[in-house]
Amino acid sequence: MCSFCSTKSPHVPLVFTLHRLKPSKKQNQNRHVRLGLLNRRRALLQEARQRNRMMVVVKEEIEMKNLKLYVENKSIIEENDKLRKQAVLLHKENQALLTQLQKKLSAQHNKAFS
Repeated sequence: MCSFCSTKSPHVPLVFTLHRLKPSKKQNQNRHVRLGLLNRRRALLQEARQRNRMMVVVKEEIEMKNLKLYVENKSIIEENDKLRKQAVLLHKENQALLTQLQKKLSAQHNKAFS
């Protein structure tokens, strides 16, 4: 059948015309393979996007934990410095008291032997 007229053309068989309109089996197979590849690529891209979103979430969680640990560490260091200064003051006071005690004992010792 001719595509421009409604009558049958005598030199073109009807079977040939229908055959040209139908895609071949190989074309169908190629189309299925291409669709399968496209679907697979689409699925892989979707998985990659999901992994990226998960990585962003994990990265944010790690950064938050890191920040909390940093603040905690800083407060521990400050507390340690305060305790160290207090220990130095206590040591000086202890040395002063020990010196006073030694002077009193030596004074009593000298009085006892005089």
